[in-house]
Amino acid sequence: MSPIRVSAVEYLNARPLVHGLEARPDLFDLQFDIPSRCAAQLHDRSVDLGLIPSIEYLQRSDYRIVPDVAVTSDGDVASVALFTTRPATSLRSVAVDSSSRTASALLRVLCTEWWDIDPKMVKLRPDLPVMLKRCDAALVIGDAALFLDYESQGLEKVDLGDEWTAMTSLPFVWAMWVGRQGAVHADHVKALQAARASGVQAIDEIVARHCPDDEESLEAGRQYLRNNVSFDLDERALAGLRKFHEYAYDLRVVPTRNDLRFFESPPA
Repeated sequence: MSPIRVSAVEYLNARPLVHGLEARPDLFDLQFDIPSRCAAQLHDRSVDLGLIPSIEYLQRSDYRIVPDVAVTSDGDVASVALFTTRPATSLRSVAVDSSSRTASALLRVLCTEWWDIDPKMVKLRPDLPVMLKRCDAALVIGDAALFLDYESQGLEKVDLGDEWTAMTSLPFVWAMWVGRQGAVHADHVKALQAARASGVQAIDEIVARHCPDDEESLEAGRQYLRNNVSFDLDERALAGLRKFHEYAYDLRVVPTRNDLRFFESPPA
């Protein structure tokens, strides 16, 4: 069996899901990128499998999901947030970091369904001072949002994971392993599930390797991976994913709404 080409999100929250995969060159040819690029590589068939933003699953009907593995939150996610000096319910414009279409789509859903606003969305590179000079609020994702010292800048942090769960009483699925039907086999699925299990047990090691080397950041990284994000795709998470896809479709953020289909799990 030839190794499959894999693109994974480069953020801290993906590291428990790829723990040890570099030691399996027989199964995986692994590379890292920002979420939107991981998705683009899967869509154009540059890779066979991607750890991609959850909304990108809707791009093709032949995609399948690796079961039981994802990046999810149930309440505060800490790494996807609006930074602003105005209440969310009075925003007139938002600067959007377009690195992930899922965060942008979730923001659209929250604006319409939760805050009852229709702000102008302006795509800008993730440079907070520039973003806030142009707009009332800035959508920042990933490690930049997690480690930002926003209080010293007089900003409020509106956590999109917390707002989603407050609105729906469900978890949110940020990213998951997705590939084309037939490209991923039982051995790959088994190794990905094993990587998740070992990564959850190796949080301290992962944080020490990938977080800024100061104690405050290290503690923030440990708390984030233990308390803010989870790595199982259970029934509540799947319900949250379906709800998000329904909202995105109803608001015409995406043109289609596909059923969730999965690669086969290996025998126990």
